[in-house]
Amino acid sequence: MTIHAGQHLATGQGEAIWFMDTLMTVKASGRDTNDALSVVEALCPAGFGPPPHLHHREDEAFYVLEGQMTVTCGEQTWTATPGSFVLLPRGIPHAFTVAAAGPCRVLTINTPAGFERFVAEAGRPASQRTLPDPQPPDVPALLALAPKYGHDYVPGPAAGGAHGQPGAGAQTATAPPAPAGPSG
Repeated sequence: MTIHAGQHLATGQGEAIWFMDTLMTVKASGRDTNDALSVVEALCPAGFGPPPHLHHREDEAFYVLEGQMTVTCGEQTWTATPGSFVLLPRGIPHAFTVAAAGPCRVLTINTPAGFERFVAEAGRPASQRTLPDPQPPDVPALLALAPKYGHDYVPGPAAGGAHGQPGAGAQTATAPPAPAGPSG
């Protein structure tokens, strides 16, 4: 399939999804780009951070629009502020934590596309374009979906060395325990 037309989305347009404690607005999906890339605007609350993880199928990049986050990629750690660009290559564990002064708004760019489908399946349609009420993540659901989208959660602290559980209170997290394998 070839893309035959351009696309314009204004502020506040795009599919809005509550994913964990964030508001994700899909600006360009794989359906729009022939699966070449996806672009998602993420609004993350203060202190939010996913468990360390890696992507096997796509490279991920962040362009910070507002706020500040600490990002870890492998053994490297950066502080990203408005105008910062962070590249997270596939196969390298990474995590981030939004500064306590949050929130943080970033463009997340994944190539090829696919991350936006994970967000849509693991999240829920946003009834308004605001951050959702904090709630604990559905860790078993995230662990079950991860292989389908080529993601792995890995051991280690969240970016900045914080520990805790994402969700209620928008705290950072260590990786959830790996699912039990077959015994024997």
